[in-house]
Amino acid sequence: MTYDFDLFVIGAGSGGVRAARFAAGFGARVAVAESRYLGGTCVNVGCVPKKLLVYGAHFADEFEQASGFGWTLGGKPDFDWATLISNKNREIQRLNGIYRNLLVNSGVTLLESHAKVVDPHHVEVDGKTYSAEHILIATGGWPQIPEIPGHEHAINSNQAFFLKELPKRVLVVGGGYIAVEFASIFNGLGADTTLLYRGELFLRGFDGAVRKHLKEELSKSGINLQFNADIVRIDKQAGGSLQATLKDGRVLDTDCVFYATGRRPMLDNLGLENTKVALDERGFIAVDDQFQTAEPSILALGDVIGRVQLTPVALAEGMAVARRLFKPEQYRPVDYQHIPTAVFSLPNIGTVGLTEEQARDAGHKVAIFQSDFKPMKLTLTSSQERTLMKLVVDVDSDKVLGCHMVGPDAGEIVQGLAVALKAGATKRIFDDTLGVHPTAAEEFVTMRTPVGA
Repeated sequence: MTYDFDLFVIGAGSGGVRAARFAAGFGARVAVAESRYLGGTCVNVGCVPKKLLVYGAHFADEFEQASGFGWTLGGKPDFDWATLISNKNREIQRLNGIYRNLLVNSGVTLLESHAKVVDPHHVEVDGKTYSAEHILIATGGWPQIPEIPGHEHAINSNQAFFLKELPKRVLVVGGGYIAVEFASIFNGLGADTTLLYRGELFLRGFDGAVRKHLKEELSKSGINLQFNADIVRIDKQAGGSLQATLKDGRVLDTDCVFYATGRRPMLDNLGLENTKVALDERGFIAVDDQFQTAEPSILALGDVIGRVQLTPVALAEGMAVARRLFKPEQYRPVDYQHIPTAVFSLPNIGTVGLTEEQARDAGHKVAIFQSDFKPMKLTLTSSQERTLMKLVVDVDSDKVLGCHMVGPDAGEIVQGLAVALKAGATKRIFDDTLGVHPTAAEEFVTMRTPVGA
């Protein structure tokens, strides 16, 4: 059978664009359909705009710390939310254009409209049907808000990027990285911020020392942390403010309730019921190790399969799909081990490899090397912020199993350490590596005494 396209990609996020571009570069006839925004969540309502807002929030600390280095500011700095959002929007529009050019210049047919799967080899866009040998679902995820009474008064992470003004009081609900990041953003920009989480401590799955250290640092910064708490209803008041009633009966007054309590796969009106594509028990598209669904002609990757929901992972998955289908001699499976990640809270988290808890659960006999100190940049200031660095080492093999950090530029530092872990570096190699002085990063190669020794 002759098809219109060799590959039809639904979704122009990180994974979909990567798969489309490289498949086209390998000689395939490729189409991409995107109904919202080019670049997906990361570029438009995720990683990129979030970090721009984090940069903006961090200036509050910079202004305050400047006096310790002899700088005198002419009065209290004034912040304008509208300016930040306008400049952010302009940058995102520029990136949308770059993604458009990347696709078009690669020879990809770009269809900026909603696509629906008609059957295993056909997709409908704007009333026109296209045939394809392979269909790739890369539609990503979507934030969700629990359907409690008054949930319509709350906002999600998508909406937060387009608020008309900065709320004076914000109640952030959730315990994941989006929650702690936005709590830091709102707090840094001057909002009275409360972070509420139903569990004992946020950032489940991260190293215990990292979680406890960040709790202390966020408390120091002025964020009101409320654990073991959950909202049962939200009521809008006559003046426009909100009242959040908690399970324990307390009522919190606020101007904005921001939910960051999880994301669902974006499968709305995709037509998957017209195929054999199956979902797993969590509602994500079920795929095998080669991103193949139960329908032989349909693949899926990225957040929609719910494995590791990170942009670099989606990029790697997109590359793997393109190579397997159209350049098999270059195919390499995606390695999900030692994936570095950062949480852009203030201060930042950077982490790669196993946590202490994961290492012990896996049966490793571990040695822990840990350092807690005041960064050099803050020694001339009144700031009480402290940096945490931690190495998890397997005693028998001497291999470094995990590197964890809370502090300025943690993501930048851990990226380099990720290469070392990927290469199988031992603690001896860390010890034999000379540090860059004076930096915080050198602490990772100068920790000699394990905790408890």
